[in-house]
This record gives sequence, C-alpha cells and structure tokens, in this order.
Amino acid sequence: MAEEGKGRAVARELLGQLSLPVIGAPMFILSQPDLVIGQCQSGVVGSFPALNARPPELLDEWLHRIGEELAAHRRRHPGEKVAPYAVNQIIHESNDRLERDLRTCEKHRVPLVITSLRAPTGITGAVHAWGGKVFHDVVNVRHAQKALEAGVDGLVLVAAGAGGHAGTLSPFALLGEVRRFFDGPIALAGSITTGRAVLAARAMGADLAYVGTRFIATAEAQAPEAYKEMVVRSKAADVVYTPYFTGVHGNYLRGSIVASGLDPDALPHADKASMSFGSQKGPKTWKDIWGAGQGVGTVDEILPVRELVARMRAEYRAARAALCQEMEA
Repeated sequence: MAEEGKGRAVARELLGQLSLPVIGAPMFILSQPDLVIGQCQSGVVGSFPALNARPPELLDEWLHRIGEELAAHRRRHPGEKVAPYAVNQIIHESNDRLERDLRTCEKHRVPLVITSLRAPTGITGAVHAWGGKVFHDVVNVRHAQKALEAGVDGLVLVAAGAGGHAGTLSPFALLGEVRRFFDGPIALAGSITTGRAVLAARAMGADLAYVGTRFIATAEAQAPEAYKEMVVRSKAADVVYTPYFTGVHGNYLRGSIVASGLDPDALPHADKASMSFGSQKGPKTWKDIWGAGQGVGTVDEILPVRELVARMRAEYRAARAALCQEMEA
C-alpha cells in the first residue's frame, strides 16, 4: 500500500509542473534543443534522444543550453508553468555511448530519463542518486513488469498506431492490464494529436499523453520542410508498419519509402540482430525513411510549438467541459 501511495505522489508531482498532461516524445534527429525548449516553456515535457547530439561532446552543450534557457524563462515568467525536460537513453549493445552519456546527464542532474528497448537494470539507481526519475517505454505487459522490477518510476505504454517503434496492442488493452498492477505515472502513446485525445488518454487511466507525430509539424522540429508537409498531407493509410529498417517493428510514412526507391508493399523481413545506431548502408532510417504514427490524418498545418500547445490546451479544456455538461444533463 505504501508503494501505491508513492507512485501516485510521483504522478501528482509531475502533473503539478505542467500546463497540459503531455510528454513530447523523443524523436530521432527531429528533437533538438529548439523543440525541447519550446515544449518545456509551453508547459509540456520536452525530450530528445541523447544520440541526437553528435558528436557526443555536443550533449553537454545541449544540456547546458536547455537548463540555462529554462531557468531564465522561469525568472522572466514566475507565474507560468515551465515543464522539466527529459533525455532518452537507448539500452542496446550497439549504443557504445550509453555510459558516457549517462555521466553527462548526471553532471546536469537531468530531471527525467526515458529508457528504451531493454529494462534499465543498473541505470535507475544512478539516476535516482542525482535526484532524477526514470520512465521506460514498453509495448507489452511483460516488458512493463520487467521495467518495474528494474526500479523505474513510470512507464510509457507505446500502443498500436504510435510513431517510430510501436506495439500492436490496443491502448485500452495495454493500459487496462498494466493498471492492474501499477498505480504510478503512466504516459500513453498512440495516435494522440489533439487536446481531445489527451483527455481521452486521461479518461482511460493514463496520467499523461505521449505525443510525437504532432510535434513533427512544428516550426521548431529539426525536420526538412518536405517531411513536415508529408505529415500534413498523409492519412493513417499512408503509414507502413515494418521491422525492415531497424529490426524492430515501427511506423513509417509510405511516401518516404517510395522516394527512397523501395516498394513499401514488398519489404524484406529483418530482426533485432540487424539493429544499429551507427552507420547504415542505403536509405537511412529517420533521415531518409520518415517515422510517423497513424494520427497523421488529424494534422493539418505546421505551427510554432507554443501556438500548438495553446491550441491543444484549449481543445482539452473544451472537451472536458463538454463531457461534464453532457454527463450532468
């Protein structure tokens, strides 16, 4: 029972720092300081993969800049909610930077670390030592249980329809089962692009929505204009789910696959043994092959981050008010 109380306390503490219960998902290449700072200053968690900072020395510069700009914003706007930021760490043998990047995160006392691919055994203790929290992203119940055994503070449930490395389970099924044994903070991922969808995630039992694809079509995202425009033009039917590009199933835009000279309907099979975060021959995943979730069909324009979050916040409040009014009628 004590652990249940601790889990809810962690969730409440994080939610109290946000203007909207959203974590901006860490996106390869696309999530860099401009996007992260814009998200945090708007009151939602901004995040980026440590591997986006290349060469590795750049990570220290990025964390220094993010910390300084957020602190300055808090001083200038004491009444606004400025969200904490997060760094995504890939737990995989091909990531030879992991230990070095963790030391850099320790230097800057990164408030939130999001781990991926493997349970962060041996990492949670280090993050807790500097006062940070660890969220781990999972696509099924077994992975969620292993992450909790490793001592994580929260979970990111990557359900069907999410961008990048997505699972196949319905968010209703995945969230419902995980809530049976974990009452701590949960972020739900999978086609969440509007304030109304954020409210739906909360109504289902999640504490936060994990939003990636919608932030691709923002002025601050480090994406080519053609990529942003493809997100705006695309529909759910234009998203291809395949393990071919990284060895792990993920969702990618059909148009980018075709533009790279490949047939999206005849891609060979690949497995986890082929995964690499180093060099890659042919079209490069994330750079040439563009990831996106099935929620692209509700993205219809490119906006500055602050304007997008303000719109989502208004949608969230309007949807909540309308639902309460209907229930009381």
